[in-house]
This record gives sequence, structure tokens and C-alpha cells, in this order.
Amino acid sequence: MKHAFVFPGQGSQFPGMGKEHYANSAFAKKLFEQANEVLGFRISDIMFEGTDEQLKQTNVTQPAVFLHSVIAFKSIESARPEMVAGHSLGEFSALVANGTLSFESALQLVSIRAQAMQKACEVTPSTMAAVLALADEKVEEICAAVTEETGEVVVAANYNCPGQLVISGTVNAVNIACERMKAAGAKRALVLPVGGAFHSPLMAPAREELRQAIESTNFHTPTCAVYQNVVAKAVMDKEEIKHNLIEQLTGAVRWTQSVQAMIADGGSKFTEVGPGKVLQGLILKINKEAQVDGVS
Repeated sequence: MKHAFVFPGQGSQFPGMGKEHYANSAFAKKLFEQANEVLGFRISDIMFEGTDEQLKQTNVTQPAVFLHSVIAFKSIESARPEMVAGHSLGEFSALVANGTLSFESALQLVSIRAQAMQKACEVTPSTMAAVLALADEKVEEICAAVTEETGEVVVAANYNCPGQLVISGTVNAVNIACERMKAAGAKRALVLPVGGAFHSPLMAPAREELRQAIESTNFHTPTCAVYQNVVAKAVMDKEEIKHNLIEQLTGAVRWTQSVQAMIADGGSKFTEVGPGKVLQGLILKINKEAQVDGVS
């Protein structure tokens, strides 16, 4: 049976994150200072002393969660992942863990991605909503109908676990879709406090910027497979990994399907590395037999 390491995405941040690592490890301190230099601002100060509001800014959140996750991973003695995956942004942390990307290269890509996404959010007023207890097929069907009727974007964006799906699109289309999903029997259809329609076609303006950055970054041969969000299967080929990272900006996060694929391929123990415990909870909802723990 295989040991999988999984990494969280945006939403796992909290004030004070990473402070303990900085205080207790010279190696962690070095990485934090290196990150401050690469990013051009002291992200460590915002992580340790900043408010919820400051940490919610996409250009801060993404590098902060990445930084915390990678430092936590590097603090595990003799960590040898046999498979890795990350939720959205977490895929970059996973690619450091399996040796595909260096810490610095991944951090630069995360920073470019965050800024490009922030800019894309400003182009069209857009949002996301969580839909609970409605079949995936029904959610997809309603999104397609609303898109056709309004000419606006609304799509299934995050398949988090059975009965928990996040939709993404223009503010108007998401609101209409939420009303229809409640009418169709959803327990809840709740608009989320996010800056824009992540993992939807509305992120297309950010894709070209990220594509150029990824194409000019050195990717190494991974030490183990990464189960990527957009394909929900094991990937070892460097060029395929690059392609899927670019596609992820506008494509859905198939987390349910990725975890199911990992289990089908022998994954039995899942260690969530980074802030929070969101993924541990989702994995148990996907398969209650899974063994989960966390390193923060």
C-alpha cells in the first residue's frame, strides 16, 4: 500500500501561520527570508502578524499557503512520498515534494499565477458558490442551462467530495444557478467570499501569462506520480505536467476523482501537509476507510 502526501489550496490560511516554523528552525527561517526576497515584499510579516483581511488577498494567500506547506513538508524527517496531489494551488507544493520543481521556481510561478488571477478577477465581476447535497450531474445540467439562457459563464469548478461541489462564474449567472439548485433539492447553495471565478473560463486572461512563465521554467523528472486536478490520474511526464498546470486555471479541480484514482492505484495512507485540515475531512468523505493524518 502506498503513502500519499497531499497539499491544501487557497482558503486554508490563518493569521500566525508558519510562525512556529520560523521560530524553531534555522532552515525554515532561511526559506522564509528567501521567499521575502523572491516576492519583493515581506510575506513572512503578513503571515505572522497580518489580519484575516490581509491574508485573503490572492497575491498574498497563494504564496503564503504554498510557503507554509513546503516548509512543513521539508520539516518531515525522511519523507518519501509514493504519490502526491494538491488541491488547486496545492498542486505546486506537490510538485516541490516530488522533485518536479525547485522551491524557488515553484514560488515564482505561484506568485505570477496569483497576480495574473487577481488581474483576471478585476476584468469581470465574478464569484463562486458551494452547493451541498445535489448530484454532480444535476449541478452540471443547471450550470449548462443557465449559461445557455444568459450567455454568461457558470461552471462546476471544484469537485471536493461526494455531495460537495463548488460552482464558478459571473455574479449574475452564479446567483441564478444557486436559486435553481435550491429548487432542485440542494441542501445549500451559498455564494462564497472569494475575489473571482477561479477554475472557470473567466480565468482565461491569466492563462497566457502563466503559460509563458511555465514554459520558461525548468521542470525535472518527478520522483513519484502527481495526480493532477484536471485529469484526476497519475502523471509522470514533465510536458504533460506543464500542460495540466496551465489547463488548471480554467479547468475544474477534480479532487474527488483524484483521491479515488490514488486509492485505486494503492494509496491507503494520506498525509495532509500545510495549514488546516480541510483535505483530511474531504478524503474521509470520499472514502471512510482511508487512513489520514496531517503535518502543519
